[in-house]
Amino acid sequence: MECDKKYITIQQLEQHNKAGDLWVSINGKVYNVSDWSKYHPGGETPLLNLAGKDVTDAFTAYHPTTAWQYLNKFFTGYRLKDYEVSEVSKDYRNIIHEFTKAGMFENKGHTAVFTLTSVAAMFGFVFYGVLCCNSLWVHLCSAMVLGMAWIQSAYIGHDSGHYIVMSGHGWNKFVQLITGNCLTGISIAWWKWTHNAHHIACNSLDYDPDLQHIPVFAVSSRLFNSVTSSFYGRKLEFDYMARILISYQHWTFYPIMCVARVNLYIQTLLLLFSKRKVQDRTLNIMGIIVFWTWFPLLVSWLPNWSHRVMFVLTSFVVTSIQHVQFCLNHFSANVYVGPPNGNDWFEKQTNGTLDISCSPWMDWFFGGLQFQLEHHLFPRLPRCHLRQVAPLVRDLCNKHNLPYKSLSFWEANELTIRTLKMAAMEARDVNNSGVSKNLLWEAVTIHG
Repeated sequence: MECDKKYITIQQLEQHNKAGDLWVSINGKVYNVSDWSKYHPGGETPLLNLAGKDVTDAFTAYHPTTAWQYLNKFFTGYRLKDYEVSEVSKDYRNIIHEFTKAGMFENKGHTAVFTLTSVAAMFGFVFYGVLCCNSLWVHLCSAMVLGMAWIQSAYIGHDSGHYIVMSGHGWNKFVQLITGNCLTGISIAWWKWTHNAHHIACNSLDYDPDLQHIPVFAVSSRLFNSVTSSFYGRKLEFDYMARILISYQHWTFYPIMCVARVNLYIQTLLLLFSKRKVQDRTLNIMGIIVFWTWFPLLVSWLPNWSHRVMFVLTSFVVTSIQHVQFCLNHFSANVYVGPPNGNDWFEKQTNGTLDISCSPWMDWFFGGLQFQLEHHLFPRLPRCHLRQVAPLVRDLCNKHNLPYKSLSFWEANELTIRTLKMAAMEARDVNNSGVSKNLLWEAVTIHG
């Protein structure tokens, strides 16, 4: 009976917003996930970022319908007294319901098989070119193919991290470790740790690790206040060195992208050998050992050091295409300061993402992530459906007067460079006290 139900207010829910006292609401029902957060497959960070909030849209986006049956054991007995659903959220949830009825989340197509086959063929070409040929041009061509193989391996690792691409969880984890750790040298554990936080707090300057590149890059002058990263648990210092580097970031962007892979190797090792809790730490370390066994051996087979250096640099330069693409999707989009709010999930994703328009035959090259907004709204949706649902997302954005940004690859590059240049010019204007001449206006107009 209605009179037997217990209610709390949103303000009371917000008080349970920390580790050890972590409550969330889903569809107006309040759940205590304080103990479960340590075992959450997606990591503790997403739950901490949304602690004390309604997370219905985020939960629906990330979990299949089978997950709802496990919620009852976390139910506190309370419901939200002032629970309301916005018109945007209603439409968003209806779309997910229609996708579920149509079986789109389960229909994965043949993308995984095709991609894995192409990756295997490319690695076969690379090993043949290095082991069986002495020509510099063949070695450089092999390096380019290796770069493309790494890009495609990353895409299949990304897909398998969001949904089951194989016949079961065990095989899915196997694919993650092979395509991530063993073939690319980048830990799938590190990817999950950062990527889940990025999705939940898309383009939050202090909660999204994908925008926290001080002292090398800054997409907004708000970072000049040395904001504290909630993700890393430390202050992002905008010091003299950061000011110098950021002042020229629109010039250094592409050269740094050419060697950005080195940073991913370092980040992988820092996480795996840190004191943080890491899921499947041993398996991840074993996979990294596999990579750092075959890759140096392959490079050492080349006839001399000039071939080796050119081979490594060429393969890294090719992968820079992917690093650039990831930056294009978010660097020039809207940013905000503070934690994400569960009740504006759709709005935050539309404001923080940018699509790359291209022909259908380029979908394989971009790994489906050119439909960045569609992927952020439906992270469990196999990439073979993203082009199909894009018009629905565009119509929903138009209906609710929300941005839907889709540019060509070159236009997105131009916009990103303009964004970096704008922040660079503002960094040059920072006086000795570390306060930008433009920060007063930003402080007045800050949103989010």
